[in-house]
Amino acid sequence: MSNRSSITEFLLLAFADTRELQLLHFGLFLGIYLAALLGNGLILTAVAYDHRLHTPMYFFLLNLALLDLGCISTTLPKAMANVLWDTRAISYQGCAAQLFFVAFLVGAEYSLLTVMSYDRYVAICKPLHYGSLVGSRACAQMAAAAWGSGFLNAVLHTATTFSLPLCQGNAVDQFFCEIPQILKLSCSDAYLKDVGALVCSVSSAFGCFVFIVFSYIQILKAVLRMPSEQGRHKAFSTCLPHLAVVSLFISTGMFAYLKPPSISSPSMDLIVAVLYSIVPSSVNPLIYSMRNQELRVAVRKLYGYLLLWKQ
Repeated sequence: MSNRSSITEFLLLAFADTRELQLLHFGLFLGIYLAALLGNGLILTAVAYDHRLHTPMYFFLLNLALLDLGCISTTLPKAMANVLWDTRAISYQGCAAQLFFVAFLVGAEYSLLTVMSYDRYVAICKPLHYGSLVGSRACAQMAAAAWGSGFLNAVLHTATTFSLPLCQGNAVDQFFCEIPQILKLSCSDAYLKDVGALVCSVSSAFGCFVFIVFSYIQILKAVLRMPSEQGRHKAFSTCLPHLAVVSLFISTGMFAYLKPPSISSPSMDLIVAVLYSIVPSSVNPLIYSMRNQELRVAVRKLYGYLLLWKQ
């Protein structure tokens, strides 16, 4: 039985076998990465620059953009570098760091989306108490709790996963290091050591999911009781972007980890991993900018100032 000390590097899954297809994938993912950088960067700059956007909703959106940038920057640049240099290798330390940051950022984003559902619940169901329940101090505490929960989740899983003896080689069936793929390399009896950490994470994730669903049930009830059609439309408009982001995040993640083994294959796992690790970070800015007039106006003003500055 070999253990982790005998492994100095891991081999990631290649996007394609032929060089032409690899370069095609490189160009595609470079475009996606640049779009994610531009979209999330514009949101960060617009929210920081425009004082009218210094509200709890946009404060949480700024945190979401930071997490999205971190998520896509943790996985995609290394994969693109491997394609460009025609290699599959990632060092043991690099793999551990990648797994840590993926678990940290994804866990923090899920917690933040839960906090954002609470923000929408208070804004619509308890508007008179919004200032006291979601003040600047409360916002900072909730955002810190979201980031902190992601960090603790990452420390727990990284320490547990890389303490297991690895006796199934060093080939990872994914284009980045993630927990399920590393666990496949561990010995069958050692795999059970990670069950406690897995149960803890699943329980926490399910609790967040129940909270989000409960919040939106209460929001729906409150909106349907509104006498004004314009008021109902405005309330729905403020919730739809968040609901779309949550649905995309949860649906891609659930499909990735709960899909039937009968349809599982390296190519299918690769496609699904792209869906849940790359697509949300790129699409989230578009979702928010399409449905949010204030954000669109702030971005246009920022773009106008940039043009004037260049002149």
